[in-house]
Amino acid sequence: MQCFGFIKTMMILFNFLIFLCGVALLAVGIWVSVDGPSFLKIFGPLSSSAMQFVNVGYFLIAAGAILFALGFLGCYGAHSENKCALMMFFLILLLIFIAEVAAAVVALVYTTMAEHFLTLLVVPAIKQDYGSQKDFTQVWNSTMAGLGCCGFNNYTDFEGSPYFLKNHTFPPYCCSNSGNGTATEACTEERAKDNIVQGCFSQLLYDLRANAVTVGGVAAGIGALELAAMIVSMYLYCNLK
Repeated sequence: MQCFGFIKTMMILFNFLIFLCGVALLAVGIWVSVDGPSFLKIFGPLSSSAMQFVNVGYFLIAAGAILFALGFLGCYGAHSENKCALMMFFLILLLIFIAEVAAAVVALVYTTMAEHFLTLLVVPAIKQDYGSQKDFTQVWNSTMAGLGCCGFNNYTDFEGSPYFLKNHTFPPYCCSNSGNGTATEACTEERAKDNIVQGCFSQLLYDLRANAVTVGGVAAGIGALELAAMIVSMYLYCNLK
């Protein structure tokens, strides 16, 4: 009985932390959606790297809502000893765990397919909005400066973009080996070909692989916490009358 009470208390505390994390993510997600440039200004250029592949604001809002619901269900289910809430908590967490494993397998095994899919989404956006949409252009400039890269694949992503049509040159990041955008001459097609600055997707993959131990450790830690939470919720569920 004492063991049950201890596990119940730990379950409540753990899910209260999840609840608070959900509230925090919701707040940050709303902030990014409403005022993205100030977010980039505070957290620096590297904070923008993921913003080319997902809408970070909406992603954080969705993640916050899920954590908010999980935290509430876990706290309520453990405190009130409600078997229905505990089972819902377990099933949602199980679905998230399965989705994470599937995403990891796809990312590892089908990297080329993922790159092709993202290319179909990101490159048309660059050609349409880079140079005309201020926030979009600022995010890409911050990414290219922070990662020392050019475009999604390379400089050709900017062909036909509002920036290219207006200036008849490519962004200076595509002609600067340092990636800081301080090229002294106009970045023409000839100079962009000569410099061969790597695309941001390839650079991001390289950085992730260079820090594979850290990324893998964080992923393993999150997975272990999810498994522990599922085991504890099932323990409580099975021992409730």
